[in-house]
Amino acid sequence: MSNSPKADSLAQRLTCAQAYWQSDAGRALWETQRACLGPVVEGRKGGHSLEMGMGPAMMGMSLITHPIRWAPSRALAESDASLVCPPDQWALPDRCLDTVVIHHWLEHLHEAHHTLREAARVTADNGVLVLFGFNPLGLNGLTQRWRKQQTAFPWNGHWRSANRLKDWLAFVDFEVERVDYCCFRGPLSTACGVRWEAWGRRHNLPLGESYMIQAQRRQRHAPVQRVKFGLSAPIAPSSLGATRTGAPWSHSKSQRRLKKDSERD
Repeated sequence: MSNSPKADSLAQRLTCAQAYWQSDAGRALWETQRACLGPVVEGRKGGHSLEMGMGPAMMGMSLITHPIRWAPSRALAESDASLVCPPDQWALPDRCLDTVVIHHWLEHLHEAHHTLREAARVTADNGVLVLFGFNPLGLNGLTQRWRKQQTAFPWNGHWRSANRLKDWLAFVDFEVERVDYCCFRGPLSTACGVRWEAWGRRHNLPLGESYMIQAQRRQRHAPVQRVKFGLSAPIAPSSLGATRTGAPWSHSKSQRRLKKDSERD
């Protein structure tokens, strides 16, 4: 993977994105996103987590003992414990992770739905899957239509709405628990205004520059098979849970024998 043309392309995208996250606008967005993520992961302990991030690591506030970072190539791996593999073929067993965070990568992958399927596969039944994306319906999202020709991050990504990702999550059998919008600022502003941010977060207005989707695997219940006994008379309360065998059956059998004997006579 580390020497493939696909890996080199993803590594180049990740490297180019770092300039944005080091800017005033990028740092302000990252801080508000981290504030959104905090309540989701702060209480989760033990187990394993995976972060597939376009920006700096966001899982530092979590108590999970084994955090893992994904990297498209060995050159960009932050440690020996980093996961270096194709974005749609994770070298991990099924349902092994307590928390999975995908930070803006779905906007920069040609087959993003395959990556989402992998994330769903490795998330445990009681785990949480968190997706970050730029909001095409936000104030900055509206200006993206006039910046299609720009190759700089974040304008070079394919921005999808939260509703579109909801449909994708339903396809992989995940259910959205909540969607949070963050970073409320004007198109020419680099800072997320404290007053606007507090107002937008309080009412969770879908006008924020970014959104965070929190999803969990749908719980499946075993089908209940109802047994039909075919009883002609109602069951007494004292006999609930027991089959009607024994005396009632032999009594009806005796009646049939008496009827046959009377017909012979």
